[in-house]
Amino acid sequence: MTKGGSELPYVLGVDVGTTRTAAAVCRLGGAGRAEPEPVGLGGPGGGVASVLQLTPDGAFAVGEPGDPRCTATGFVRRVGDAVPVFLDGEPCTPEELTALLVRWVVDQVARREGEPPAHVALAHPVGWGAHARGLAHQALRAAGVDASLVPEPVAAAHNHAFGRPRPGGPDAFPPNTSPVGVFGLGSHGSCAAVVGRDFELVAAVDGVEQDAGAAFDDVVAAHVRASLGRELDELDADDPRTRGLFARLRRDCEAAKRLLSGTVETSIPVHLPSGRVDVPLTRARFEELIRPSVEHAAAAFARLVANAGGVGTTVLVGGSARIPLVAAAVPGRVVLEAAPETSVVKGAALAARRFVVGPEDEPEPIETSVMVRDDDPLLRFPVGGLDASDAEIAAPPPPRPPVDITPLDLPERRTVKRVVRALAATGGRRRARDHEDGR
Repeated sequence: MTKGGSELPYVLGVDVGTTRTAAAVCRLGGAGRAEPEPVGLGGPGGGVASVLQLTPDGAFAVGEPGDPRCTATGFVRRVGDAVPVFLDGEPCTPEELTALLVRWVVDQVARREGEPPAHVALAHPVGWGAHARGLAHQALRAAGVDASLVPEPVAAAHNHAFGRPRPGGPDAFPPNTSPVGVFGLGSHGSCAAVVGRDFELVAAVDGVEQDAGAAFDDVVAAHVRASLGRELDELDADDPRTRGLFARLRRDCEAAKRLLSGTVETSIPVHLPSGRVDVPLTRARFEELIRPSVEHAAAAFARLVANAGGVGTTVLVGGSARIPLVAAAVPGRVVLEAAPETSVVKGAALAARRFVVGPEDEPEPIETSVMVRDDDPLLRFPVGGLDASDAEIAAPPPPRPPVDITPLDLPERRTVKRVVRALAATGGRRRARDHEDGR
């Protein structure tokens, strides 16, 4: 067992997002230790960037963007798409790349825990139909991972139910007393869903083309450009210092967006050649700029809920759900966890635990600080914290966003398929050797 590991067996939840991949574990025994625990993967915020790079020696690196000809991003949203992603001139399927990333997460957590998980649950976009799920299962098995697939809204409902009182006693896992609405707003899209009393997906809309967190960063950047005018426009775009300035500005715009969820005003530093300039931005102005996009997504959610017959509670998930305007735009009683970006991955771990131990042996809930909003403005107070059937008819997959990879004919190297086969055969031992070799 590795240092920091646990003697208790565990299950693993994985959430491969468009931008960020996260993991969480649930213990299968021991008093007070069965709550879902997010696992650090070495990247900002505990997760890791959903970036996979094929290296010259035929291995792969995760979370490390490099040569765009050998780097893939955004592939999880393209699972089921027949158009391949090219890495180093080799066509790779999006589901194969997703499986590679999941396998990497499983190996990282197994090294930390000292043993592999008893079961894995992968949270996936609601846009995956039966065809995409079947391809994902095949790719995961080829990579040596036996996993259950859980739609992201269903995982969020599992996490919400974990924090509620259990009418059947502390050992009973309660079904939802009424359908739960799930409204997600992440970095590259939105999700609206209704989850039924026994965690079945009643209805869902995947807003792949919806403006979300990354588009909101663009809004902040446009505000800076409008404020500075010619000072930015006259910079030499071919100067490496200018490219560095804009890369830094992009990160500062994202940071300002996050800060405005907790404060009413901030400023964006711009490091011009003539010196630093701070551009002020208030929350009111920021929300005015993004209001059309937020209200468009909220209206789609409201229509979905109305067609499904209503919900008792709406759970907000995703990093952009922190923006106060989002909670204000969604109708009904709204619940927002202290860390909404971890709601899905924690729910995936709980779904994996339920798969192993069954619905009648779930742990005692812990208290989680949340925000509850009702249509009554006086009702604002902290409260206790908060699988789809394969028989459903598969709708044609929606258009997938392109992956920015340029095919290039290079000398033949070890293929991704061989990497998958090697992983399935050697498991964590291969990753351990790579780590020892400094890869």
